[in-house]
Amino acid sequence: MEGKNQSQYQSPPSDSYPPNDQESLHTMEDEEAKRKKRMKWTIGIVAFVIFQVVQALFFVLVIMKFKSPKFRVAEFNVQSLTVGTQASPSFDMSFVAPIRIKNTNWGPFKYDASTMNFTYGGVQVGQAIIPKSKANFKSTKKINVNVTLSSANLPSDSNLGSDLSSGVINLNSQGELRGKVTVMFMFKKKKTSQMNCTMAINTMTKAVQSLSCQ
Repeated sequence: MEGKNQSQYQSPPSDSYPPNDQESLHTMEDEEAKRKKRMKWTIGIVAFVIFQVVQALFFVLVIMKFKSPKFRVAEFNVQSLTVGTQASPSFDMSFVAPIRIKNTNWGPFKYDASTMNFTYGGVQVGQAIIPKSKANFKSTKKINVNVTLSSANLPSDSNLGSDLSSGVINLNSQGELRGKVTVMFMFKKKKTSQMNCTMAINTMTKAVQSLSCQ
């Protein structure tokens, strides 16, 4: 009888747990799984917020940063040029001026018709018409305008005689474009594009010796 009782009350195997310990183990595993899930959600939310902030900063600092387009005269070939002498200085010139309007904004630049003046020594010697149009976003608008210049309106005390003797005629061109830049079809801002170029025309070769724009 004594041996029988001992066999009935043998201790459980060393690798098993009492019911209470098993429940505690399951509870710990569930809590760990929940913690990992919460961590994933937290990381996802933080990443989403950071992404939204970066997008907002990019939109404000880049997309919504309106800049004045650049308005320039590019290199050109002189079609005709006749000049007088040092004693009787004069010149008549014609060429096709390639106009470049560079728009670096994230929206089109619509501008009104304007004029471009050519001067010698501060006196106007010619003019060109810039028609109304637009420069698309992140692009350069290219147009060609016919230009005819004449020294007929220059005063008699101008420096044209000495310039002709040196073989170089120095000219300036100024212009202004007024318009609006539109971003995302609803954000608009008025912008003005200025042009101020200097050019030196070689009377011997009848070519542009130098051209610089600000």
